[in-house]
Amino acid sequence: AIVVTDGERILGLGDLGSYGMGIPVGKLALYTACGGVNPQHCLPVLLDVGTDNETLLSDPLYIGLKHKRVRGQAYDELVDEFMQAVTDRYGMNCLIQFEDFANSNAFRLLNKYRNKYLTFNDDIQGTASVAVAGILAALRITKDRLHDHKFVFQGAGEAAMGIAHLLMIAMEKAGIQKEEAVKKIWMVDSKGLITKGRTHLTHEKQVFAQDHQPISSLEEVVRKIKPTALIGVAAIGGAFTEQILKEMASFNKHPIIFALSNPTSKSECTAEECYRLTEGRGIFASGSPFDPVTLPDGRTFFPGQGNNAYIFPGVALGVITCGARHMDDDIFLISAEVLAELVTEKDLAEGRLYPPLSTIRDVSFKIATRIMDYAYKHNLAAWYPEPEDKEAFVRAQIYSPGYDSFVLDNYKWPKDAMEIQKV
Repeated sequence: AIVVTDGERILGLGDLGSYGMGIPVGKLALYTACGGVNPQHCLPVLLDVGTDNETLLSDPLYIGLKHKRVRGQAYDELVDEFMQAVTDRYGMNCLIQFEDFANSNAFRLLNKYRNKYLTFNDDIQGTASVAVAGILAALRITKDRLHDHKFVFQGAGEAAMGIAHLLMIAMEKAGIQKEEAVKKIWMVDSKGLITKGRTHLTHEKQVFAQDHQPISSLEEVVRKIKPTALIGVAAIGGAFTEQILKEMASFNKHPIIFALSNPTSKSECTAEECYRLTEGRGIFASGSPFDPVTLPDGRTFFPGQGNNAYIFPGVALGVITCGARHMDDDIFLISAEVLAELVTEKDLAEGRLYPPLSTIRDVSFKIATRIMDYAYKHNLAAWYPEPEDKEAFVRAQIYSPGYDSFVLDNYKWPKDAMEIQKV
């Protein structure tokens, strides 16, 4: 497996150029720690195409190429050559995860390569899977169906588009027409509500443009659209104001509030604000960790953290184990469904929408096993004969950090055999 970045959009930090190398290293560490992928089969890669960060360009100790980012045809040719070189060397079933590419490249490269190579983009698909898992778990509290909800997104970047597309796929799976599913999803970007009358919309945004009058502020969108779920992925700290949270609580018995931006300083609201302003009725999940919240009436809630680490290690283990050649979006919906199933009633009662992180190895194992089932049923797997006991097969592939002892075995003779025998 390879995790590759070009360092242009490091989460919360921006363009780090070659200093973005820590991202693929860290992701692959989680492949092993959370998913059990053999570290000898992992390779972190950074494509150094320059940087637009003036601070780095003027730093005499900067280790990367000291020029503006290469773009256009030259950039595409480099990525093409990289993808070809990887598969020439390691085969078509080598997993290539794209990480922290800028919006302008992330969607384009995913659509370009997804049907040719075994590849996915964690910022788009991994984030979508963990968010949809939280929403599916929340349905057990709201006691209704996915298509009964109306979603408003604060932000319309990679994460928002990924979540919205996976929600559409989930609704279609439940029998809802695509046109109806789109009407359930409303996007708010830096210019306000994305509507059909707006110009200069990207192709991804055009899909979710609604037939509605323009609205400039999120507060007004919430007031007029009356969503049941509010999802923040724009990294604008405090975007979910006191007024917005009170509005959500006024027309929803259990408003779904997902403040998924991180780090903590960029979170749309805190767990304490959500629970306090919704009188403990809000269903909260975040991208950053928050401490437990105790309300004046004595109830204590443990906020769930929608961490991608619940998803991508298990997905990687599953597709590597069965030798898959391609990955479709259904794999990420399956992963979301598995993760949601593992949330217990006790977790939900405490406000958790995700299993405890201490169980993440088991989560990854179950995701990998379900993905293997799906891959063999839909002719995506390459390793044959198909294992009869897939759970045992996956478990046999999981890396263990236990080492054999280098101390020589030492055996003692039985005591009676050491005595002088009398004839």
